[in-house]
Amino acid sequence: MSAEVKGPASYFPSIEKKYGRPITEWKDLVRSSPLTKHMELVNWLKSEHGLGHGHANALVAHTLAEDSGR
Repeated sequence: MSAEVKGPASYFPSIEKKYGRPITEWKDLVRSSPLTKHMELVNWLKSEHGLGHGHANALVAHTLAEDSGR
């Protein structure tokens, strides 16, 4: 039996379903943005791409943690 996905990644299936893009594409968008601060990126995803706060926050948190090696 597989372990339950927890934390920001638990939002990924609903993000893909609701917005129609794979998570890798969203992460690439976050990484290609000139913005670097967490909340700047969250607000950018919300205003420019129509994501809800929780979904944007999960994507940014997971991507930044992944990039920092955490």
